[in-house]
Amino acid sequence: MLLFVEILKLLAEIALLCLAGQWVLGLLAGKRRDENLFYQLFQVLTRPLIAGARLISPRVVLDQHLPLVAFLLLTFVWIAATFTKIDICVRMGVHLCK
Repeated sequence: MLLFVEILKLLAEIALLCLAGQWVLGLLAGKRRDENLFYQLFQVLTRPLIAGARLISPRVVLDQHLPLVAFLLLTFVWIAATFTKIDICVRMGVHLCK
C-alpha cells in the first residue's frame, strides 16, 4: 500500500511540475511560446491532464482555465497522498518508512 501511495504522490509531483513549467515558460516566451520546443514538450505532457480536467469540470469553465483546474486537482491529489503516506508511516513505524 505504501508503494502505491508513493507512486501516486510522485506522479502528482511530476505532473504539477510540468504544469508549473509550462506556465512559467509561457510567461517568459510571451506570444511566441507556441514556437518554443520545450513549451511544445510541456503541452504534450500536460494534454492528458487538461483533457481529464475538461471531463471533470462543468461546461461553464472556460478552456483557458482548464490548466488551473488540472493544477488544483493535482494539488488535492498530492495533499491526499501525502497525508495518506504520513498515516501509513505512523502506523507501521517511521523507522520502516525510510
